[in-house]
Amino acid sequence: MERTFGLAPDAAEIEALADAALARLPEPFAAHLEGVVLQVEEFADAETLALLGIEDPFELTGLYEGVPVGDKHSAPSGTLPDRIRLFRAAILDEWIARGNETLEHLVAHVVIHEVGHHFGLSDADIEALEDAAD
Repeated sequence: MERTFGLAPDAAEIEALADAALARLPEPFAAHLEGVVLQVEEFADAETLALLGIEDPFELTGLYEGVPVGDKHSAPSGTLPDRIRLFRAAILDEWIARGNETLEHLVAHVVIHEVGHHFGLSDADIEALEDAAD
């Protein structure tokens, strides 16, 4: 049997999956996400990778940039809007490597992880919450 492959999901498709994941978030989380910019890029730029100490761009699937909700009161005026950046090629690479989950689930996982940072949670706190939810 011959197998044909479609094109890899583009940035707009990844963004649609991310938007759907954000839309499923319950209150009070959803109320605090207004104004957070969602951006899908192919890879993190070299400056971002260097700042994070990451050499391989495939190691970074998402990034929250901004002031966590609990620290908003001390943010200087003129601060850029909070944003969640998703890196399409790295997400697709991880999706292929895992092989046992849907792209929708993986994108939701990355988005929720970055939303956790928006709320000031550490990576360890986010992992504990995700483990408890599984």
